[in-house]
Amino acid sequence: MSLPELPHNCSRRELRRALIRMRLEMHRQEIRHESLLLTRPLRQVQGLARDLPASLGLKHAPLWGIAGVGILGFLVARGGDIGRWASIGSRLYPLLLAALRPPRS
Repeated sequence: MSLPELPHNCSRRELRRALIRMRLEMHRQEIRHESLLLTRPLRQVQGLARDLPASLGLKHAPLWGIAGVGILGFLVARGGDIGRWASIGSRLYPLLLAALRPPRS
């Protein structure tokens, strides 16, 4: 924060105004700092969500998510046992990740 430029022969009223401006600026910066501290966890979660597809190594991750939701909806609508499908999916998940991972060179 830079100090306001005041002439040497300024009145008490001008000095008071400058002091009030400095206090307002200080309060504005304090509020900004506190709001940044409060929203830090939210920004970290947003960063995780943004970097999740890259960290998993999946290309077109939103399409895979939509396909998964569609398949899940289809299975639930058919009246199938969702617990059985969940157990099968949890067993096949490591195989699916291994199949989608690019080969190492």
